[in-house]
Amino acid sequence: MNPERRRDRYGRPLGHGADPGTAYPGVPDRTFISGSQAWLEALAYIEQDLPFHAHEVFEQRWRCAPNIERALWQALAQWGAALTHEARGNAIGAHRIAERALSGLDSATIVEPIDAGVVTESLSRLLANLA
Repeated sequence: MNPERRRDRYGRPLGHGADPGTAYPGVPDRTFISGSQAWLEALAYIEQDLPFHAHEVFEQRWRCAPNIERALWQALAQWGAALTHEARGNAIGAHRIAERALSGLDSATIVEPIDAGVVTESLSRLLANLA
């Protein structure tokens, strides 16, 4: 996320002249984040209704993860993206990405400390709400 561009809680760029009080700080810019740190930080963002931020954290880990873990982190980034689209009111986008995330999670190698059940339950609930 571009730290110079102000965004709302769901990652949408704020227009010129927007109230700066509506901007949310982005995630720290980093080239490495451990799997444990990424999982805990992203879950905290999700609990705070900041799914775009969770997506960004998962994406950071995806970029630096060992090859065997990349499919997992990609699926987790898609989970964050699906939640973001749902929060923005984009039901079609949320549904499509949630399905991709579930499919990716099914074929990914799950590593500690990821709780695939939490992710699957969240995605299944999202898909049921969009049906």
